[in-house]
Amino acid sequence: MSVSVLLLRGINVGGRNALPMAELRAILEGLGAEDVATYIQSGNAVFRGEVSAEAIADGIEAAKGFRPQALVMSCERLEKVMASNPFSKEGEADGKSVHAWFFDAAPKALEDDTLALATKTERVEVTDTAAFLHAPEGIGRSRLAATLEKALGVPATARNWRTVMAIAKLVEERR
Repeated sequence: MSVSVLLLRGINVGGRNALPMAELRAILEGLGAEDVATYIQSGNAVFRGEVSAEAIADGIEAAKGFRPQALVMSCERLEKVMASNPFSKEGEADGKSVHAWFFDAAPKALEDDTLALATKTERVEVTDTAAFLHAPEGIGRSRLAATLEKALGVPATARNWRTVMAIAKLVEERR
């Protein structure tokens, strides 16, 4: 049975769209997912089986009354994203300084006005699998990070490299 990764966007933020991970696990199991594990409260899950992003969003909406953006990917796709990270060394040294934006469709190339938002220490690269930002001064005040999804022109959800590595470990435990 295949192993899938779920990334939800916009849950448990600022007291809105509350979704305890125990409830997320129950929703996924109700949709046929097996061996479900979650990581932190921001909507990261790994499971065995085939459950679509639409079915997950429908299930959450039915149970909780809101519909988050859901991205489901194969573990092979996660591995491809990880292998394409141009800032993997920086991510290993400081997992909170590197972020990956995951998306389902081909992004637009970043334009010069977007790239101009980067500080002197920030670096960004967009591949066919993800967008990567190295922000050694932190992402909280990054003007580039705040506009990256809009600039990409596709729905995206970001995770810091520490979280990506933790998700990869959950995948490995299910293989």
